[in-house]
Amino acid sequence: MRSTSGRTKPHTHDDAPDTAEGFERLARLPDGPQRRRLRDELVQAWLPMAERIAVRFKGRGESLEDLYQVAALGLVKAVDHYDPARGHAFEAYAVPTVTGEIKRHFRDHMWTLHVPRRVQDLRNRVRQAVKELSQTTPGRAPTVAEIAACAQLSECEVRAGMEALECFSALSLDAEMPGTDGYALADAIGGPDPAYDVVVDRVAVGPCLKALPERERTILYLRFFGGMTQSRIADQLGISQMHVSRLLSGCFSQLREELLAQAR
Repeated sequence: MRSTSGRTKPHTHDDAPDTAEGFERLARLPDGPQRRRLRDELVQAWLPMAERIAVRFKGRGESLEDLYQVAALGLVKAVDHYDPARGHAFEAYAVPTVTGEIKRHFRDHMWTLHVPRRVQDLRNRVRQAVKELSQTTPGRAPTVAEIAACAQLSECEVRAGMEALECFSALSLDAEMPGTDGYALADAIGGPDPAYDVVVDRVAVGPCLKALPERERTILYLRFFGGMTQSRIADQLGISQMHVSRLLSGCFSQLREELLAQAR
């Protein structure tokens, strides 16, 4: 490919443009139309390289067209901040700049769930380790221990990174579950269990029950745990059914007052 300077010389890639002289001119030019035109020419010359980098990230939940745009943004940043006086080739500076821009895009915009930066880093290291191990363990998935050794992580960190691999996108509750006939994911989600409220109420009322006289506790137990009627309780305790009713009413009032006092 011809460069903005009209010369060619060897590069890391065969089709990489020779823009060394163009960047030297860009560094000398003051801000203005001429500098902006040269800047645009340099960006256009290196755009194929940026798009090749973007292709490496396809299939991760983002469209290729959007990846091209993010890569182009990274390339513009590389052109704007590259300093030829440092003695490094532009490509050596641009590749990590464009790659970093794409990775930041995934980190900041493509996570359905909020994932801490540390966990995101673990995800990347685990993913790279799995990729490397797939070359040496054909026919099977690498174990957690193998991934930990390759990535120099603990097995706990590997598990956290593997869980983060599932956090890029969310599945709709209306999505049909694989292997079913119209069975949606929402159909597998249970509703609130009223028994939990009963457990909370029993724990809250426990100390109050212990403070009642033994006869009142017995009446409450027979009525609500033994399933006995007031008449049967009266016969068992040798008192009238009316007396049982008054005792129950008194217990209810006392328990209600004590629970309300605890809530205040």
